[in-house]
Amino acid sequence: MEHVIRPVRADEWRKAREIRLAALQDPAAPLAFLDTYEAAVARPDAHWQERAAGAAEDSESAHQFVAEAPDGSWEGTVTVLVERPGGDIRFGEAPVVDQTHVVGVYVRPEARGAGLADALFRAAVEWSWSLGGAPIQRVRLYVHERNERAAAFYRKAGFVPTGHSEPLEGDSRGARELEYEVRRPVTV
Repeated sequence: MEHVIRPVRADEWRKAREIRLAALQDPAAPLAFLDTYEAAVARPDAHWQERAAGAAEDSESAHQFVAEAPDGSWEGTVTVLVERPGGDIRFGEAPVVDQTHVVGVYVRPEARGAGLADALFRAAVEWSWSLGGAPIQRVRLYVHERNERAAAFYRKAGFVPTGHSEPLEGDSRGARELEYEVRRPVTV
């Protein structure tokens, strides 16, 4: 693989904005993201600057990883949010253990099948296990119940369904987001 998997830098907010907007235009976006292209494109530059800075390489509360091609273009991304008991919760129930939450998973269609998603997930999980403070006990994510392609990838990456689900906000048909997790390996 010629791509470099690395965390974003705060000054790369324009590239972070561009790949997020591309993700929101993907045909699977309504199942994959709790955001719309129309809402995202209307946000001011300050929003994107703050978002990139909050998940940049020096952040302890979140990391956005990208798959950077040799020409400098970003072909994929994943963001990891740190969730601690008593802290901020982004989605779902408040954590009872120290955990991270994977969001914003996207690989451009022309780059799919090249192992980028695997590499991005490895980076996200390894970063989670490496965090200081109380050890992260699990990495979780949510997947729309009808997004079978994503669910199959998550299972292949070692995530298992927890049996917990959340109603999809604003969906009148009762759709649900299913929680998946990977637990910290037990060391002997």
